[in-house]
Amino acid sequence: MLDDLLRAAVPDAASAAVSIIGVDGVPVAAAVAGEIVRYADAAGTLAGERPAVRIDTIFDIASITKLFTTVVVLSLAEDRRLGLDEPVATWLPGYYGDRPAVTVRHLLTHTSGLPPTQRVDAAPPGDPRWDLVLSTPSSSPGAYAYSDVGMITLGRVAEIAGGAPLDVLVRDRVTGPLGLADTTYLPDPGLVPRIAATEHKAWRGGCVRGQVHDETAHALGGVTGHAGLFSTAGDLLRFGEMLRTGGAGVLSPETVAEMTRDQNVTGAGFRQGLGVRIGDPAIVGPLSNAYGHSGFTGTSLVIDPSHALTVVLLTNNIHPRRGRPGIRDLRNTVAAIALEQDHARTLRDPA
Repeated sequence: MLDDLLRAAVPDAASAAVSIIGVDGVPVAAAVAGEIVRYADAAGTLAGERPAVRIDTIFDIASITKLFTTVVVLSLAEDRRLGLDEPVATWLPGYYGDRPAVTVRHLLTHTSGLPPTQRVDAAPPGDPRWDLVLSTPSSSPGAYAYSDVGMITLGRVAEIAGGAPLDVLVRDRVTGPLGLADTTYLPDPGLVPRIAATEHKAWRGGCVRGQVHDETAHALGGVTGHAGLFSTAGDLLRFGEMLRTGGAGVLSPETVAEMTRDQNVTGAGFRQGLGVRIGDPAIVGPLSNAYGHSGFTGTSLVIDPSHALTVVLLTNNIHPRRGRPGIRDLRNTVAAIALEQDHARTLRDPA
């Protein structure tokens, strides 16, 4: 079923797609379809070389990066290097000294009052761009408003509290302990042959490949709290299993329970945890109590402890251009297939 679904989705919904479904930690279904690079330009001209996608193809996971940032921040909280209900001004007094009501929890739940984005492409590279992002005006905290700016700010808080750059914190606290060898910011050029292409951007020399697609993350150097990570389906399955099983040496079960608890945010259209979305209709299909996140490039990670499921879908829906239809239906159908896999397991082993 999963093979048929991905083959039917390519190339209309995405040019490349990889999916893995895990039941109780065991991969029970995996499928690939499409080509790592299909198009040469935004008009859809076929590329001269179109290597086939593989199970270990690396994708720009976009906003799934937010889950890794969240885990880093919660790990620092366990080490008492920060508190979830402490003011952001504790670490960024020059930017948040006049906003003492904004807390780390507000950033994690998108209730800080910060806007969705802050484009900084036109500013001089380096600190001026970071200054623009960190000084972004905000309204009073409280209501839900999805904010990349908030997660970028959270990443900077983590760097200050953790005493290291965000990519080092992710490596030392998440990907290293879990053995996620293919999950990284700023992929080595030697990995490019395994990396799926994203959107064609003439000002960046063609179809973006091996560099973060997100404009703000790219402008800030490629390492940010909201986007920038690249990963494989296998690595994301292990990351999701870490959360599903209660932290697996990365976080405590109590912290994972708090991360995946409904934080009683209003106005989101789903239940909001710390960094994760619970019951997001854009990705969970029939798994109404599942949590996870999607990524703008066409990715999603869904975790459903009640059915012992971890569901990974990686695509490059924005290759060669954004706005291609079908990704929401594809995400939800993969989730539905995952539920069928769990039902099949229950019939085989009712105990």
